[in-house]
Amino acid sequence: MRPLEDIRIVAVEQYGAGPFGSVHLADLGADVIKIEEPGTGGDVGRYVPPYQEGEDSLFFETFNRGKRSLSLDLGSPAGRQVFEDLVANSDAVWSNLRGDVPAKIGITYDQLKHLNPAIVCCSLTGFGMTGPRAKQPGYDYILQGLAGWMELTGEPGGPPTKSGLSIVDYSGGFVAAIALLAGVHAARRDGAGMDCDLSLFDTAIGMLTYPAAWHLNAGFTPSRTRYSAHPSLVPFQLFPTADGWVVVGCAKEKFWQRLVAVLNVPALADARFATFAERRTHAASLLPMLEEIFASRTTADWLAVLEPAGIPCGPVNDVEAALRDPHTIARGLLVETEHPHYGTVRQVASPVRVGGQPPAYRRAPRRGEDLGYVAELLGYSGDRLDDLRAAGAFGKDAG
Repeated sequence: MRPLEDIRIVAVEQYGAGPFGSVHLADLGADVIKIEEPGTGGDVGRYVPPYQEGEDSLFFETFNRGKRSLSLDLGSPAGRQVFEDLVANSDAVWSNLRGDVPAKIGITYDQLKHLNPAIVCCSLTGFGMTGPRAKQPGYDYILQGLAGWMELTGEPGGPPTKSGLSIVDYSGGFVAAIALLAGVHAARRDGAGMDCDLSLFDTAIGMLTYPAAWHLNAGFTPSRTRYSAHPSLVPFQLFPTADGWVVVGCAKEKFWQRLVAVLNVPALADARFATFAERRTHAASLLPMLEEIFASRTTADWLAVLEPAGIPCGPVNDVEAALRDPHTIARGLLVETEHPHYGTVRQVASPVRVGGQPPAYRRAPRRGEDLGYVAELLGYSGDRLDDLRAAGAFGKDAG
């Protein structure tokens, strides 16, 4: 069996953060049944441009492979009944909604435990289900600003800068996935489920890590650094080369010693640069020397010297170069699925690896295509299914 093949998740999710978290669970074998609201066309991710036509979107494919889709109107009594039948036959309810919405639509543990005492209700919201911002919508871009990330990113003197990727969303998805797995483990052990109250805000604040500890305990004020330099380790930053950039990091004293030997510039052996503390104190003298040295040769030339010496380093790739890097290929990080509209879809694999069995990848579902699977799972007869359709459980136009 695949690692999570015995876990069933009812996912009331949309867009990015929630689907990103659950897609890795699906890759590992979890049966993720995605609930899509029929009146609004389902997950808004289906309509994100570019590379979108109708309800087909490469954005949606990225976040929803391996899942099942059920169009279900949770606001109708018939739709609610189907949802409750699913809860009774599942391990977890997963959602990413505004903080006050789970309770409003009845998907918290207290509202569902009568159906399944072991159900785990995992809610990933913008700001959590408590606190003064609980009712506010939360998006990655907003959280990067609110949590101090943008103020720390970019060159000194420039504007606050967002990361090029939705890191808060993606990190929040991973955090929620960890919480769900811990919750299911505890529920199976103890026989009682629970709420898991996760938020993008908590994730973003939590990822301030050691700069936050420095500030809270020593009054440290984080600031932007030239060439994205590490706040305390010198050198650990970008350096311009003759044709681009190279990242060099001396996170241990042995790496600095190796770098001094490779560069073979006597001035670098000065006692002022002998230790972490000394190099930080004399960074204004050291870094211009290193910048001049690295600017004298191409990135490829430097990598050819630094890598064999065991010095942490790397090029600054664009996305194309990153995807064709030999290590990307060797690690099996590009996967393919077959899609009725796009044909073969290539995308990046899940980085989550468990044991030696590779994940099995399946395309994202078309909206509502798994009604038959759910009906069989729940033991619905043909007549029962017809009654639910007539009552609007699957939307007004459900066939």
